[in-house]
Amino acid sequence: MLWRALSEDQPGPRWAGLFAEYWPAYRRWWLKDGENARPTYLECHRALQAHMPELVPLYDRLCELAGGGDHAARFLSFYNPPPYLAGCSQAIWPGTEPVMVRNYDYNPAAFDSLILNTDWQGRRVMGVSDGLWGIVDGVNDAGLAVSLTFGGRRVVGKGFGVPLILRYILQTCSTARQAGAVLARIPTHMSYNVTVLDENRDYLTAMMGPDRTTLITHNAVATNHQEQVEWISHARFTATVERERYLLQRLTLHRDPEDVFIDAFLKPPLYSTAFAAGFGTLYTAVYRPRLREMEIRWPGTVWPMSMHAFQDSARRVAIPGAA
Repeated sequence: MLWRALSEDQPGPRWAGLFAEYWPAYRRWWLKDGENARPTYLECHRALQAHMPELVPLYDRLCELAGGGDHAARFLSFYNPPPYLAGCSQAIWPGTEPVMVRNYDYNPAAFDSLILNTDWQGRRVMGVSDGLWGIVDGVNDAGLAVSLTFGGRRVVGKGFGVPLILRYILQTCSTARQAGAVLARIPTHMSYNVTVLDENRDYLTAMMGPDRTTLITHNAVATNHQEQVEWISHARFTATVERERYLLQRLTLHRDPEDVFIDAFLKPPLYSTAFAAGFGTLYTAVYRPRLREMEIRWPGTVWPMSMHAFQDSARRVAIPGAA
């Protein structure tokens, strides 16, 4: 896999070039159920204005850079997108320095492999891209880190793809408490667990779903179910309960040092090689929000990045089974 880390303070030619590169594949995915299965541009714009009005000027600018087309604008709204599933494990390490660690388990053929460092609307955000402005995990200049996992439920409803909700949190929030208020009110089209950690070591995990009220918890661990397993076959295949128990044991019984705890994400049962089924571990991310730093890790490789000294770069990573 070829990874890139790119910086562009304001949306401009670099972002437009990325969109032109990725759009053919994203367009095929977005239209896979037919154009009529997706909401109209007016519905998308109204939904953004109702739930994330602060992002509307940025959204309009990105639509302009994307060429102003109807399909592109509807796609970029992240409103009622096609369903998509991920695996993932994430946890807060309870040491003196706040640290969030996560594995992102997903289909390598449907992944941006891109880290963006932006200063959009005066807020510095560094994180792993999805849909070229959504975020699957990231940190902002206020010292707030956020990450997602799939919630393990089949229900699909009206709402936003969760990567845009994470972008909105990082653009508008400074604390875990503020993020919790956002997560409690914005509708999501599928079930997700979102974990938030701020520089003061305050954290929460929100269990979101399109058909019920978001549950805000103080859980330090999230895998691929919520209060209880509902999709049994998915839970068995992804070993979500076993991964949750394993992480809870590392946090409560063993009290691992930070480096040992992080290394555990690069080994079974947390590290997955089920790439053929779309749930292999594409990377491990480590966030230190107080330091405004992140690392992307693979077995034997660490790629560190700092918001204060971000450098454009690239890595070609060989992940067995992820071709």
